[in-house]
Amino acid sequence: MYIVHSIVRVPHEKADEVIGLYRNRSRLVDQAPGFQSFQLLQTETDPEELTVQMQWDTKEHYLAWVTSEDFKRIHELEKKYPDQELASIVPTVRKFKVVAT
Repeated sequence: MYIVHSIVRVPHEKADEVIGLYRNRSRLVDQAPGFQSFQLLQTETDPEELTVQMQWDTKEHYLAWVTSEDFKRIHELEKKYPDQELASIVPTVRKFKVVAT
């Protein structure tokens, strides 16, 4: 199993807007081979920090997703989001190999 975290800091007054965007996400990734789950996490002590957590069968499945046309299409749309402050946020990405359960 392979887990990927994309961590972003958003302005406090825009956290709910970003959460709404993820609640209404395209769900294209859900159809990707090897995809297991998606969660949007909000840090309890710092509500401006949001983490997208995706779980994959393998690292290879994740790499296939990030090089896919669907991935490229989704991220091109994000760059065109009307709120340029949000569109310009660059996440910190952390990748994990599950070694015990």
